[in-house]
Amino acid sequence: MNTLSRRTLLKGIGAAVALPWLEAMGPIASWAAQVKGTAPAPNRMAFLYVPNGINMADWTPTGVGSDFELTPILSPLAPVKDKLLVLTGLTADKARANGDGGGDHARALSAFLTGSQPRKTDGTDIRAGVSIDQVAAARLADATRLPSLEIGAEAGAMAGNCDSGYSCVYSSTMSWKSATQPLPKEVNPKLVFERMFGGPDKDRVKRDATRKSILDFVREDAGDLTRQLGTADRRKMDEYFASIRDIELRIERATKLPPIKTPEGPRPTGIPAKYEDHLKLMADLMVLAFQADVTRVITFVMANEGSNRPYPFIGVSEGHHDLSHHGNDLKKKAKIKEINTFHVKQLAYLLAKLKETKEGSGNLLDNSMIVYGSGNSDGNAHNHDDLPILLAGGGCGTLKTGRHLKYAKETPLNNLWLSLLDRIQIKVDRLGDSTGTLSGLEG
Repeated sequence: MNTLSRRTLLKGIGAAVALPWLEAMGPIASWAAQVKGTAPAPNRMAFLYVPNGINMADWTPTGVGSDFELTPILSPLAPVKDKLLVLTGLTADKARANGDGGGDHARALSAFLTGSQPRKTDGTDIRAGVSIDQVAAARLADATRLPSLEIGAEAGAMAGNCDSGYSCVYSSTMSWKSATQPLPKEVNPKLVFERMFGGPDKDRVKRDATRKSILDFVREDAGDLTRQLGTADRRKMDEYFASIRDIELRIERATKLPPIKTPEGPRPTGIPAKYEDHLKLMADLMVLAFQADVTRVITFVMANEGSNRPYPFIGVSEGHHDLSHHGNDLKKKAKIKEINTFHVKQLAYLLAKLKETKEGSGNLLDNSMIVYGSGNSDGNAHNHDDLPILLAGGGCGTLKTGRHLKYAKETPLNNLWLSLLDRIQIKVDRLGDSTGTLSGLEG
């Protein structure tokens, strides 16, 4: 049998479904094996952002290297502890005022992936810098259906004053294609799914009208392909299609549920009524995007910077931002810890799904670099040094995980971004305020 192309698509009316890796596509190996002439697995990267800082006393491990214990906030990650790198000491200097006064929330998010000082304006003359995800997307654009995917779980304005004279775009946007071109995130899972697999709007309307699965439109093409595959590949295709259909059904159910009323107004149609369901559905879409090689670069803003969302489903009725200004009140700090732990549980869900998804002799987590963190450290102090940063996944064999690494005070966060770009074979001399790459990630 002829080797199947890694970029094969199943096509139908207004639909194109990318395929997961199959044995029929030939051998797949780690990035490190490329020097031996073996076809490498694609190395993915994703960036997950949480707002308002972290209760750092319950985040930071005491031990260093492999001799560390997971803290209370990190405890949900116990099943994947050996796949983690907890990084301490990194700083986002350009999230600091540097003479610009208030606005730490706006700067925290906009500087997180750019390492650039955002221009203080609530007008149209916004300016920050190119973010690492877009540096990667520009180089990888020819390899996948989508150069990158920008998603979130909280809608945000792209204009107006949201933080001490900073445009709302800074508080709600993590990805910047250029210094003046922020990329808005999509918060509706239905629209994310359509972007990944759907065709033109008129075809999407046709599919919605007939209430058909996207799989129905590629069924003939899929049948022709399946007849060429071996038993293992057929089973993998069945599992992959089952995942697609499960997400479709969950999106359909979400459109029928009543929206949650929040201070920001009603949620857009198609978003699950429960925040935790929304986060999980977005995580599942991330896994599907990587599995199908729709994209290799994703940013996920779990909540906007400065978000005052309450968390009554975990017993926290007060707003997140209000609580982050805890003034060292132990009861408020305990509630912040609960919110932080809830967010980490969502990360644990994503990492578990990636680990469960087989690819070659490994899994998607082995072939990914997943960053989780915030541009604020302690929400009460609004400090941007010693940030809560976690890196998960094997990076195609380029990361030695299961460790807590401490870096020197004021080490730029953007040095980590240069190090990740190295691992997808993109060499840049500088990104934002970077001063070089990080040592020790590979052991």
